Amino acid sequence: MEEIIIYYIAVNIAALIMYGADKIFAKKGMRRISEKALILVAAIGGAFGAYAGMELFRHKTKHTKFVVGVPILMAVHLGMLVYFFKK
Repeated sequence: MEEIIIYYIAVNIAALIMYGADKIFAKKGMRRISEKALILVAAIGGAFGAYAGMELFRHKTKHTKFVVGVPILMAVHLGMLVYFFKK
C-alpha cells in the first residue's frame, strides 16, 4: 500500500509541474507539451495534480476534454484508491 501512495504523490506532482510548465511555454511562445501527454499523465494517476494545475495556472480551462475529462479521471482514481484501501 505504501508504494501506491508514493506512486500517486509522485505522478500528481509530475502532473502539476507539467501543467505549469506548459503554461509557461505557451506564454513564452516555446515548444509545448502535447495535449496527449497532459491527458496521459492525468490518466495514469495524476488527475488530482492535473486539476490543481488547471486551476492554479488557469491552463486548459477552455478545452472540453480537460474540463470534463480530468474530473472524470479524478473520480475513477478516487474510486480505485477507495477500493484498494478498503480491501
